Amino acid sequence: MDNAQFRHWAVKAAEWGDDYRKSLRDLPVRAQTAPGDIAAQVPVSPPDTAESMETIFQDFEQVILPGMTHWQHPRFFAYFPANAAPVSIVAEHLVNALAAQCMLWQTSPAATELETRVLDWLRQALGLAEGFSGVIQDSASSATLAAVMTMRERALDWRGNAEGLSGSPAVRIYASDQVHTSIDRAIWVTGIGQANLIRIPTDGDLRSMRIDALERQIEADRQAGHLPAGIIASVGGTSVGATDDVAAICAVGRKHDLYVHVDAAWAGSAMICPEFHHYWQGVDEADSIVFNPHKWLGAQFDCSAHFIRDPNSLVKTLAIQPEYLKTHGRDGIINYSEWSVPLGRRFRALKIWFLIRAHGLEGLRTMIRNHVRWSEKLAERLGKEPNFRIVTQPMLSLFSFRYEPDGVDDLDALNLNLVNAINDDGRIYLTQTRIDGQLVIRFQAGQFDCTEEDVEAAFDVICEMAGKTAI
Repeated sequence: MDNAQFRHWAVKAAEWGDDYRKSLRDLPVRAQTAPGDIAAQVPVSPPDTAESMETIFQDFEQVILPGMTHWQHPRFFAYFPANAAPVSIVAEHLVNALAAQCMLWQTSPAATELETRVLDWLRQALGLAEGFSGVIQDSASSATLAAVMTMRERALDWRGNAEGLSGSPAVRIYASDQVHTSIDRAIWVTGIGQANLIRIPTDGDLRSMRIDALERQIEADRQAGHLPAGIIASVGGTSVGATDDVAAICAVGRKHDLYVHVDAAWAGSAMICPEFHHYWQGVDEADSIVFNPHKWLGAQFDCSAHFIRDPNSLVKTLAIQPEYLKTHGRDGIINYSEWSVPLGRRFRALKIWFLIRAHGLEGLRTMIRNHVRWSEKLAERLGKEPNFRIVTQPMLSLFSFRYEPDGVDDLDALNLNLVNAINDDGRIYLTQTRIDGQLVIRFQAGQFDCTEEDVEAAFDVICEMAGKTAI
């Protein structure tokens, strides 16, 4: 591809993206293909000779697009969003054109220095204390893995990386059963082991970790010869928004000298609105915090903000400095590859810079406040309908409900059929979860271009499909 062809196809791709965004409401939200449909249209062997871009682009539209679930659809109410504000996409075009590997300061000084600055912008926007430093990770899973590794090394007096875990006491990590499965994977990857991820029971409307049970478990583990290392608190858990008492957990952490990590992957974005700060009161006492601007703030995936009280502990855990990665003659610089598990790093800071400047914090606050308000109105309206029960009240813009008409023995099967019927219909997209053993349906508003009319349409679809659904 020469320069002229590159310009032609780059422009065509950008124009296609504009047309795609404009047409999203006309598309089913979830892919309507069956397993294997796409693979059946792709040759089993690679081509030996070059194919034309016209053919490749045509196949993209005819083969790939029908198999895509449209995460930027305004009626995507499933999981949590993976937002891509248009200005963020423009920034990503530039990042892709630069194609820089930003692992060290010297490999692109602007990427490192902008990352430092925009992470401090986010810290200020969230109202976090000045003592926190920030780094952009690819996902909350990576940030949590880094936090768990730091917990492990700190508890083992920095011997784990060098000596392994054999012969050491069992390292214990504490969390509720509402935390994301990325915590389980971090426990696996760090060698701590699933048996040493101790689940603390929850209670209350927010399904918060019980502090009394946490304290008793830590003390019992110490008496048994185990090595308590850290606590992972949840703010806005994936299932139904479970939120721990962060202040109380941090107090327990200080008392027992444990590292506290706060997982606010989704809900953290809402903390740019001061009225929601009560959900993580005491967060300034945590050792690390993660939230995903790519979930609810509009920064294109992937982009996870990881704040650390003591970066030296993180660097001590993760940094490897062979001669070829050293930057000589530059004191005081930051090499963010030493703050993350991967060595390679994309220029993720640019899209945050574009996003905040183009919308302003107040514009982003308005979006989040609207999503919360519209979701609350939908929950209230749905709760007044016959045969519907709101199982968990809105936590920000997330709530769950259950369809419970009289005369049905297997309500779990009915609700599973309902959510499948809704998604097969294609006008909106929802997901299910389980609460106290019962299958319930989740709703969350958070897509960047969502309107109040889109949320109101969800009510119509839910009620219409419920009337048509049977076991």
